[in-house]
Amino acid sequence: MDYGEQLLRRAVADLSRDFEGVFSRGTIERYVRETQQQLDDIGGGPINFARARVDWFARDRLRALAQAEGHLEKRQPEVLFVCVHNAGRSQIAAALTHALSRGAVGVRSAGSVPELDINPVVVQAMSEIGVDISQEFPKPLTDEVVRAADVVVTMGCGDSCPVYPGKHYEDWDVADPAGQPIEVVRGIRDDIAQRVRILLGTFTPASVG
Repeated sequence: MDYGEQLLRRAVADLSRDFEGVFSRGTIERYVRETQQQLDDIGGGPINFARARVDWFARDRLRALAQAEGHLEKRQPEVLFVCVHNAGRSQIAAALTHALSRGAVGVRSAGSVPELDINPVVVQAMSEIGVDISQEFPKPLTDEVVRAADVVVTMGCGDSCPVYPGKHYEDWDVADPAGQPIEVVRGIRDDIAQRVRILLGTFTPASVG
């Protein structure tokens, strides 16, 4: 058994304990292996087994599935931001929503065709306002995170996001920061911040603290 397989099995064991009574070990193993393959595919082929990323993403997908299927009570509104690469706009929106709501709104982000890493200029622009996204990473759009969301905000990803009844959908016409200098990215950041404030204003005061 190679080292990567050992780490994968350890991830399955850890998540099986955490989701005991909610999902079977078989379901958890399927999600972990699928998650590893999805993250490998982002790089165009097998990459070093990044256990922290696989653990985190598989855990979040299982949590979203538990929310969607009613196994886990939702104690706060959930927002999903989707753009093409999940390397710029949706990462900015997710981080600002978390910061401006002081964590009172659950946030996820994803990309229809995710990149391997977040745009470093975006990381710089966010750090200038005291928001650290350097440890975040692009994630592929998956069905369960859409199902778990109350609000889905798309930004330039077209019709790739599945539509479920009973959810609020918005499409934000926001410029893509890819390849842009820091001055332009700051403007995009501030544009998204204004839109996030408006979005947060649609929630009840109790739901956003």
